[in-house]
Amino acid sequence: QVQLVESGGGLVQPGGSLGLSCTASTNIFKFSNLAWYRQTPGTGRELVATINSGGSTNYADSVKGRFTISRDNAKNTVYLQMNSLKPEDTAVYYCNCRLLARDSWGQGTQVTVSP
Repeated sequence: QVQLVESGGGLVQPGGSLGLSCTASTNIFKFSNLAWYRQTPGTGRELVATINSGGSTNYADSVKGRFTISRDNAKNTVYLQMNSLKPEDTAVYYCNCRLLARDSWGQGTQVTVSP
């Protein structure tokens, strides 16, 4: 089981920016497919962005042009840079690592966008 530790998040005003990071405890991180999800109370987890082992990315329509997912294999870390934040981006954000057909999850970090 891969351990994932998230950091970042917090409170930001609409239009502001935040960055999330997630570090994995595996020495084969470079082979993993990674993603960020988010969840609000009473809803299921929503896929926000993905990046595969080759570096190809995909985004939910709701965040395209505002969020950027990236990875640093040397640091075993995946990032989510969030710009032009909106109140509807408020959620708990989770990183996901899929490696050898197994999913691992971070502990979640709260992002709140409010005046």
